[in-house]
Amino acid sequence: MDIISQLQEQVNTIATVAFNTFGTLQRDAPPVRLSPNYPEPPPPPIPTDDSSNFSDLPKLLSVDLVKAAKKFDALVAALPLSEGGEEAQLKKIAELQTENDAVGQELQRQLEAAEKELKLVQELFNEAADNCFNLKKPD
Repeated sequence: MDIISQLQEQVNTIATVAFNTFGTLQRDAPPVRLSPNYPEPPPPPIPTDDSSNFSDLPKLLSVDLVKAAKKFDALVAALPLSEGGEEAQLKKIAELQTENDAVGQELQRQLEAAEKELKLVQELFNEAADNCFNLKKPD
């Protein structure tokens, strides 16, 4: 997998970890009284044996998020540096665009030739089908 694909995958990982972190913290946070004007919140549910202590949860989730961010930073650091500055990059972009245009024109010519051939084959098929239907012998 190339480095750009790895970067995209890592961004997706960071987003997933962040959404899971926020969702888990929101879901598991104990109720808090927002204002003295509001009634006391209901007591938190009794924790089960398989659930971890809520005070440790933000630390654990933060560690996962930081690991994902550090991996992303390492991938960015592994990107090759541009050589020659902005002018060289613009020249390379122009060359690639010219090459892309040439390839596009060639593909367009091939597409037109294929469409002509398809039309011819369809005409021959229709003629053969008509001959079979009318029980005519081909000319």
